[in-house]
Amino acid sequence: MRIFTAALATETNTFSPVPTDMGSFRAALYAPPGEHPDTPTLCSAPITVLRARAAREGFTLIEGSAAWAEPGGLVQRATYERLRDEILEQVRAALPLDAVVIGLHGAMVAQGYDDCEGDLLQRVRALVGEHTVISAELDPHSHLTPLRVRSADLLAAFLEFPHTDFVERAEHLVELTLQTVAGRIRPQSAVFDCRMIDVFPTSVEPMRSFVDRIKQLQGHDGVLSISVIHGFMAGDVPDMGTQLLVYTDGDADSGQRLAATLGLELFALRGRTMVQQYGIDAGLDRANESVAKHAGRPVVVADVWDNPGGGVAGDGTLILHRMLERGIDNIAVAPLWDPVAVMFCQAAGVGARLALRFGGKCGPDAGPPVDAEIEVLALSTQAWQSFGDSRVPLGESATIRLVGSHNDVVLTSQRAQSYSPDVFSNQGIDIASKAILLVKSTNHFHAGFAPIAADLVYIDAGAPYPSDPRRTPYRKLTRAIWPRVAEPHARQDDSAATR
Repeated sequence: MRIFTAALATETNTFSPVPTDMGSFRAALYAPPGEHPDTPTLCSAPITVLRARAAREGFTLIEGSAAWAEPGGLVQRATYERLRDEILEQVRAALPLDAVVIGLHGAMVAQGYDDCEGDLLQRVRALVGEHTVISAELDPHSHLTPLRVRSADLLAAFLEFPHTDFVERAEHLVELTLQTVAGRIRPQSAVFDCRMIDVFPTSVEPMRSFVDRIKQLQGHDGVLSISVIHGFMAGDVPDMGTQLLVYTDGDADSGQRLAATLGLELFALRGRTMVQQYGIDAGLDRANESVAKHAGRPVVVADVWDNPGGGVAGDGTLILHRMLERGIDNIAVAPLWDPVAVMFCQAAGVGARLALRFGGKCGPDAGPPVDAEIEVLALSTQAWQSFGDSRVPLGESATIRLVGSHNDVVLTSQRAQSYSPDVFSNQGIDIASKAILLVKSTNHFHAGFAPIAADLVYIDAGAPYPSDPRRTPYRKLTRAIWPRVAEPHARQDDSAATR
């Protein structure tokens, strides 16, 4: 048995001012054949999972390139085509193949390509023929297109948000792929378009119970796999929105009924799935109250929409400015993206004091820069944080303290959201000594920070991510979806509701 594996992934915010080029991939992950590290990245877990299976079972594994870029704006056309064609040439050289397993994201958009993943899968299919099994792992914050479903035999998205199960779902996908190659199952796909877009954290109800039910359904009564495609509201593409994807063993009709049932149940939860979000002052009021009640444990404040994981810059200062205006002390912020400020601090050295302008460089919506006298507390040339089994690079970093306070900021030269408390501790900050930790994340921070936090406070600062689909100026969205339309299912007949 011969299996080829590779990865090509990023999440594209088509409204973001931060372009994505080959340098963006090299900064996060670009691994030629055989050079993928032992630990997986968020979208390359199929590679490490297949390595382990091949070592145990003795089949031939051919590894192609793996590339991942931190979410950002449109991918440069030449960059996408270069990485795509690199993988396609590797597939061609590896023929004949029994299976191709690819780690994708599902929300990559390049100049001239609204559906990069569909384009890649279609071209792989043309190379390998109809009898080779093609499968791919997806992030649920993706766009599910008919081209992808037609081109692949199996697609499986992570079920958890935060994405704590990306390795588990890669194992799930690989097992189904091997069973399909062996002829033990015949996957049949079914898709239901929920006609909505929302945020679906599984760390709280009602999504916690919804996903638990899905897990119980898989593996019984012919149900092979279920994926909830949350959708990515910052992607202006025709298929943006929430969908249900079900694979059954040779029974497409039952799969379609299940997809519709689950999809309508999810639609009924619209507007009730996101955790409570506060305005800036209301959120800081709650944070201060929690600090007073729970001395000795930090309160975690999430700047939910200045989240580099959603493709924005991650240099927003709206909440930090208000904290400073209100005289809130003993806070730590991480990470704040500012390569120029990092360069200045690296040049000044540990212990130096200087007048520094930091943050607020990429656009007016995220707040003005902070001007302050600072002391450089710590420096790193290869900063990182952990996310499950993976290590997320932060590039060069500088930990600074605003003079006259106990307020610390971790500045980084590579963009990333906040995943784990070690985004602070790796850079020399004792989080147990801090009253408030300000993180940049919508919900991925939850798994790492909830165990150490006295309270979690989600603040909607109103920018810079396009977080209100009712007002977002989509140009390519071709169908009615909630909340832009109150009852979108009333605008379609039954045949259009499922596909």
